[in-house]
Amino acid sequence: MSRAFVFPGQGAQTIGMGKALAEAYPAAKAVFDEVDAALGEKLSSLIWEGDIAELTLTQNAQPALMATSIAALRALEAEGFGLDQASFVAGHSLGEYSALCAAGSLTLSDTARLLRIRGRAMQEAVPVGIGAMAALLGLDFETATAVAAEAAQGEVCQAANDNDPAQVVVSGHKAAVERAVEIAKARGAKRALLLPVSAPFHCALMQPAAHVMAEALAAVPIAKPQVPVVVNVRAEAVMEPDRILDLLIAQVTGSVRWRESVLWMEKAGVTEFWEIGAGKALSGMIKRIAQGATTRAIATPEDIAALKA
Repeated sequence: MSRAFVFPGQGAQTIGMGKALAEAYPAAKAVFDEVDAALGEKLSSLIWEGDIAELTLTQNAQPALMATSIAALRALEAEGFGLDQASFVAGHSLGEYSALCAAGSLTLSDTARLLRIRGRAMQEAVPVGIGAMAALLGLDFETATAVAAEAAQGEVCQAANDNDPAQVVVSGHKAAVERAVEIAKARGAKRALLLPVSAPFHCALMQPAAHVMAEALAAVPIAKPQVPVVVNVRAEAVMEPDRILDLLIAQVTGSVRWRESVLWMEKAGVTEFWEIGAGKALSGMIKRIAQGATTRAIATPEDIAALKA
């Protein structure tokens, strides 16, 4: 049996996430304390008892979700389920930073600061109302890509997230994405709907944010990961720090190739995926991609206790 640790992306955030872990495991609480110190604010208070609208702001959601994932990992390690039991790590969009932190490629404090910068840069790259994202359900990636190309009409419209065999997210100029929704419906999509997001992530409109991240990442040491990291924009494992740096920059404007990443891990022998952190979105996707694999979502002390039962 080969296992992968996978880390969720934006959208999984909830008020109270990670609180029970912090109360049950000192190592988990230490993660939130370090993130608070790195950011110079009590992000943990927002996560545990704040307003969901404020937590959902990209600049807050990104470091908050990472902190929750690493806290869950530290709790797992306290119970004897460490990184040495994983053949690969991977994460969805911002979750790739969680994966790199888990693998020791980035320090926790640096990861928190990078995600705060990334969140702000992605939010500020495009004025509100200019961009949009939409989920196209029931179309494969090739069809969704063709829909996006047809909808562009001189504007930006790209396949941003290849999530699973029947879920592709497109991103770009609002009018182009709205055209994509109508074209997708005509092409037989089961559903096509605009998403409640604040910016058009993972498309060419994010180029200003890519420039910001290039500068931020250049100032941070990146170590060789302890286990291979399967990266979004290549859908394959990477170990070299220089390549990790380049691919993190490329990830801002590039597609999240999650379906291909899971298939790559399955081909490499992974039979079990542990989703570490908030929510179960990745587990659902993985079940639709690698139907012979097993999944576990680990977000609470109860989830960890079930591993020992």
